[in-house]
Amino acid sequence: MGALNRIRRPGRVKFQAKSAGLLVIDMQRYFLSPKSHAYVPSARAIVKNVKNLIRIFSEKSLPVILTRHINNKNNAGMMMSWWNDLITEAEPSSEIVPELIHPGSRVIKKSQYDAFFKTHLEELLKEKGISHLVITGVMTHLCCDTTARSAFMRGFSVFFAVDGTATQNYELHIASLISLTHGFVVPVLCREIYEKVSKI
Repeated sequence: MGALNRIRRPGRVKFQAKSAGLLVIDMQRYFLSPKSHAYVPSARAIVKNVKNLIRIFSEKSLPVILTRHINNKNNAGMMMSWWNDLITEAEPSSEIVPELIHPGSRVIKKSQYDAFFKTHLEELLKEKGISHLVITGVMTHLCCDTTARSAFMRGFSVFFAVDGTATQNYELHIASLISLTHGFVVPVLCREIYEKVSKI
């Protein structure tokens, strides 16, 4: 957060807990299992923070939406060309880690970095009256970053959890956070969001 203080815009957008939704991006075994070639070691460090947010949002009847990245040859597009790999629905590694499965949460499947692309995410959020979106998950500089920008363009106030997102290394994490903070998101700590939601 120290690296972001010089560019963040405090007070420009104030968090409104009653209008907030929680988005948990791609917390799948594919990224969280040490046996996976796509393992993100720091992702395990954010599980507790994300789990706490899921619990408090659920207790306050605020929407919790988890994304599950799934590809096939028809919808992969450039993902296949870039990574030479697909996360198919049949693979056990495509499943969300069990610690984050919570009754009442919704799971939507996505095929690209952007969780809004060809999904019903925007409609779901607007149906629930959500205008403030808290983003957590993996990877900071890919799916989380792209989704945050897309949410901003759709009129949502975006709150990006610095300690609720993770990626392959510190350089990618901080570079994405700096860029997003300058023009798209309010960087937050998970405990800040937890405390504000708990007061509803």
